[in-house]
Amino acid sequence: MAAAIKKSILLALALIVIAGPAAADDFETCRHASGDAAIAACTQAIDSKEYSGHALAVLFHNRGIEYGLKADLDRAIADYSEAIRLDPEYSNAFHNRALVYQKRGDLDRAFEDFNEAIRLDPKERAAYINRGIAWMAKGDFGRAITDYTEAIRLDPKESAAYNGRGRAWNATGDLDRAIADYSEAILIDPKYVVAYVNRGIAWKAKGDLDRAVADYSEAIRLSPKYVVAIYNRGNAYKAKGDFERAIADYSEAIKLNPKDALAFYNRSLAYRAMGDLDRAAVDYRGAVCLDPNVSAP
Repeated sequence: MAAAIKKSILLALALIVIAGPAAADDFETCRHASGDAAIAACTQAIDSKEYSGHALAVLFHNRGIEYGLKADLDRAIADYSEAIRLDPEYSNAFHNRALVYQKRGDLDRAFEDFNEAIRLDPKERAAYINRGIAWMAKGDFGRAITDYTEAIRLDPKESAAYNGRGRAWNATGDLDRAIADYSEAILIDPKYVVAYVNRGIAWKAKGDLDRAVADYSEAIRLSPKYVVAIYNRGNAYKAKGDFERAIADYSEAIKLNPKDALAFYNRSLAYRAMGDLDRAAVDYRGAVCLDPNVSAP
């Protein structure tokens, strides 16, 4: 994803000031490499003093991407900010700085940057999708729906926008529209694991447990270690009264994530429903140890 972002925003080499061979090599490595190699190359190209204007902004932007991927968020923000100072029309620098602010939970600054990115490039659907995610975090599902809908208008084959809008419809309680959007996302991308899980959640909320199990099972087939799908299928089996299968799924979820208090808790409920009170008590104690606020059976 980082490589694609880089590629999409780089201008033609004609915009780059003429540089010596070493600096030019560093620029190309900064464009195409990743991780520490990219950071080192970007830094050397910046320090060469042979670039200015947008070309220099690109170097800071690309280094910001790599710092962000390493979770060095302060440095990422600093580099995006320098890229913006050098080129105030650099929409992707605003967009990516917004993503870092969003990751830090600073939604107000994230919105400021998303808004500016969209003002500079109104046809960038990723900015609408990511601002929609921020609206979801803020609890403003109506505005999230508006942003996802605009992303879909810009690209009717954008599966992530349908999935995001489905989540927003689900949050408003409109399960039918949520299922329709998840279904469209899956039609566009039949391997969209998260969309199967989200549709399974909606089916379960509607009381259609068989369809919920079917969607969770397809997600697990596509991604056998996807613990969210395994745990949720356990919940669906438990709701169906199929406690043995529920226990099997909770056990697999615990194997993959031994600190999942809810998996222990729900397995305790399944054991209890089967009359195995000893195992139920053991799992309940395990759940409480992991999360003292877990609901009592």
